[in-house]
Amino acid sequence: MRADPKPIVDLIIPAYNEQQNIVALGCAIPRDYFRHIILVDNNSTDNTADLARQQGFVVLHQPTRGYGAACLKGICWLKLQCPPPEMVAFLDADLSDDPSLLPKLGKPIARGEAMMVIGSRRKLAEPGSLTFTQRFGNRLACFLIWLTTCKKFTDLGPMRVIDWPTLLKLDMRDTTWGWTVEMQYKAAARKLACFDIDVPYRRRNAGVSKISGSIKGSIKAGYKILMTIFCLWCGDRCGKWFGCAKQKDIAIDD
Repeated sequence: MRADPKPIVDLIIPAYNEQQNIVALGCAIPRDYFRHIILVDNNSTDNTADLARQQGFVVLHQPTRGYGAACLKGICWLKLQCPPPEMVAFLDADLSDDPSLLPKLGKPIARGEAMMVIGSRRKLAEPGSLTFTQRFGNRLACFLIWLTTCKKFTDLGPMRVIDWPTLLKLDMRDTTWGWTVEMQYKAAARKLACFDIDVPYRRRNAGVSKISGSIKGSIKAGYKILMTIFCLWCGDRCGKWFGCAKQKDIAIDD
C-alpha cells in the first residue's frame, strides 16, 4: 500500500432500472475520494445509463442479468486500467446506504489494518428498511459462515471496500445474489483480515427493491445465498481431502 494518504480508489455500482435515484446518487457520492465511478447498467429498460453519463460516471453495459455479473463486468474493466486501483468499493444505486461513509470504510485498508471492510446495517438500520426475511437471512448466512470458517460477520451488507490484490485473489465467480456471501466466505476461509463497521441504513430513495420488493424475490435470493455457502464449503472440504490424498501418494512414492 502506498504511503500516499489518498490511495487510488475506484467505485463499482451495479444498477438495474434506477433512473429515479441516479441524480441524487451523483450528489451523494464523495467525488474527490474516487478516481473512477463505474456504473454497470444491468440491461435496464429505463434511462439509468443516460442519466449516469450525465453525472460523469463511467457507464458499462452488462446485458446478462445478475448482481454478480454486473460486479464482474466492472472488475474486468478495472483490470485494463493503468495504474490499477489500490482499493475497490461496491455500492448499490438505491441510496439505502450512505455513500459519504465509503471513505470511513476504506481507512482501515489504507492503514494496512484490513483487507476488506463491510458496512454492517444490523444495528443502525432505520425501522422498516430491512424486512424480517432480510434480517433472518443475513443472520443465518453469517452464522453459517462462522460455523464453517470460525469468522464472525454481522451482515452481508452490499456497501463494502476491498483491497484490489485481495479482490483478484478471491477469484470471484458468482453472477447472481450469491456475490456478497461468496466474497465474505472466501475471505473468511483464507483467514484474511476483514471486519464490519456499523453504518446507517434507510429505505431506498425511490423505486422498488429487486429482492425485498417481493416475497418470491426474497426467497430466491435467500436460497441462492445459502446454496452458495454450502457449495463453497463443500468445495473447500473436497479440496482439502484431495490435497491430503495427494500428499499421501507423494509420501508413498518417496
